Amino acid sequence: MGTVIMHNVMSVDGFIADDHDAVGPLHDWYWNGDTPITPDDDQDYDHSGTGGRFRMSKASAEYVGPIWASIGVIVMGRTLFDLVNGWEGRPPAGDHVVVVSHRPKPEGWHPEASYHFAGDVTAAVAKAQELAGDRVVSVNAGDVGGQILAAGLVDEVAMDVVPVVFGSGKRYFGRVDGRHLLAGPHVVVQGEGVLHLRYKVRR
Repeated sequence: MGTVIMHNVMSVDGFIADDHDAVGPLHDWYWNGDTPITPDDDQDYDHSGTGGRFRMSKASAEYVGPIWASIGVIVMGRTLFDLVNGWEGRPPAGDHVVVVSHRPKPEGWHPEASYHFAGDVTAAVAKAQELAGDRVVSVNAGDVGGQILAAGLVDEVAMDVVPVVFGSGKRYFGRVDGRHLLAGPHVVVQGEGVLHLRYKVRR
């Protein structure tokens, strides 16, 4: 089965959004360079509504491109799904999305999209791994990501750390309880306005 990676952009004090679910400057680095994510610029990952494509520093593009290309499935919580309306059935990476929710998919919502709803994190990861095969399962950070980590189902933690302090907001690891040891980091990449880090989870 593919690697399960918990991934998100975050502030230096560990928040993925503010108290109102706004990301503020956390995503500015996606547009602060001149390098597209793919060499032939054939994939539009930008869901900002501007119609533009991501242009970041060369170091960030060389890091982000292969990671996003490796993703088969995204696992997200219902809060994010509702906030972005499931990216209108077009995930930013991968071919499938699994939403952790006790509520079903909205009636008539993009029936062509490969979105699946699971009632708990264990069922969600199992479905994601079935769909992903040997490709990566990317778990969005936050409360759902923290639950998946606490359940022992995360292989790696990936952070894109942006130099801003939020002070409060939605935590990267959500409301996870207890201590969880990480190794590494085994990847450290300095981009423009962002530091990319990856840690393996100790078993």
